[in-house]
Amino acid sequence: MSGYPDHPSGHVSASAESGGTLRADAQRNRERILRAARDLVREPGELKLNAVAKACGIGQGTLYRHFPTREDLLVEVYRREVEDLVTAASRLLEAHRPLDALAAWFDRVAAYARVKRDVFAAVEAATWRDLAAHSLGPIGEAVELLLAAGRSDGSIRPDAEARDVIVLISWLSRLEEAEIDARGQRLLSILVDGLRTRA
Repeated sequence: MSGYPDHPSGHVSASAESGGTLRADAQRNRERILRAARDLVREPGELKLNAVAKACGIGQGTLYRHFPTREDLLVEVYRREVEDLVTAASRLLEAHRPLDALAAWFDRVAAYARVKRDVFAAVEAATWRDLAAHSLGPIGEAVELLLAAGRSDGSIRPDAEARDVIVLISWLSRLEEAEIDARGQRLLSILVDGLRTRA
């Protein structure tokens, strides 16, 4: 049985078949579970697995076959959020000029920050530290991809470094929900202006 080699909890999904593939119906259930959990993790109180199963219309047994524990599910919600954030960088660069792509990516960062804050508040400290360590590299690479494109076309200042941007955007996940909504976009807009090349 194949699983995720860097899964911080060490658990392997029981629904994985040989080669790490899932049957089509199992894959659909997995996606439904992850979408429901992502929505519910933002609700007040502890995420309940029975609430997730009810929200996506499956039995609890099906949910447990995919995610044996609550922490397994939360870890995968976060991993998927990081994956989506990272892949968004190249997609945005294909459709927009570099500075516009960076601004649009920052919009996606605000949504990521909400999920990160809620997941990290719900899992063990050792787990979130491991998650943070695993995600820093891919997110940094996505930032550098965007910055490099902007430096190349002259729209982003030549001294802009991915590490600086990571430090600045990391503060978003420390804000309360209302603050992310009220201040997050403004803070990111200020950051984009700070990265812009001055005439």
